[in-house]
Amino acid sequence: MTFSPALPDTQEPAILQLGYSFCPNDTFIFHALHAGLVQGPLPVREVLEDVQTLNEWAVQGRLPMTKISYRAYFGVMDTYVALRAGGALGRGVGPLIVTRGDATDLNGKVVASPGALTTAELLLRMVFPEVQVVRMRYDAVMPAVQRGEVDAGLIIHESRFTFQDYGLTSLLDLGAWWERDTGLPLPLGAILVRRDLPLGTQLGLNAAVRASLDYAYAHPEAARSYIRQHALEMSDAVMQAHIDLYVNGFSLDVGTEGERAVKELHRRAVALGAVQASDLSLFVGG
Repeated sequence: MTFSPALPDTQEPAILQLGYSFCPNDTFIFHALHAGLVQGPLPVREVLEDVQTLNEWAVQGRLPMTKISYRAYFGVMDTYVALRAGGALGRGVGPLIVTRGDATDLNGKVVASPGALTTAELLLRMVFPEVQVVRMRYDAVMPAVQRGEVDAGLIIHESRFTFQDYGLTSLLDLGAWWERDTGLPLPLGAILVRRDLPLGTQLGLNAAVRASLDYAYAHPEAARSYIRQHALEMSDAVMQAHIDLYVNGFSLDVGTEGERAVKELHRRAVALGAVQASDLSLFVGG
């Protein structure tokens, strides 16, 4: 795969590379745009990778448009701005901490994490600031806990539907903790575009992502084979549960409540020393 270099001011690529994950929520949202069933200001080419890789690429500025964890976004705000559409926020959507036993306090314990730049690890450190973290790809976390290689695991994506198959128990739902503590939905992932793209292009891409999701809702079978192609060994039931959980009204537009949630997550990340404060707008057109 050839990646576009950083774009000079106002210069647009002929074909815009769009990075998103293999997860059903992303393939559901972006299928129509990828397949040319809805039009945007630029034609797009998919670049599918796991979220942690996309997070790392965003630090390098490798893609003009990409899915990213909100935690990672806070570190690249000088390069990117978030779209209002296409993201993952909500209630009951948070990462889980799973164990093999009855552990209650993970401070000083070893926990497997899906990545340093994930929102999940940021939340983990808010609750257990003295935890020891080892990082691995998200789908390797549960097997590592099952084998006893770590004391606990931080799981995301479809793992929340399958952890019991590994004989694991949920120690803490970090999304539920966030909701109790803030009263707000949990921001997980955003769709970013480069700030040096013209504003009209940024707004047009936001409209195109929303149109792609509208198309997916109106034609639910259109993306089925595309979602299945990238869903690894996920059952149809888990695949649909994943979409139902992570794609919601906030995916159409982050809304006022979603903006408040993102601002609060950013404020807490700054207070924790995880990211720097910024006065830049969080969302396109803001």
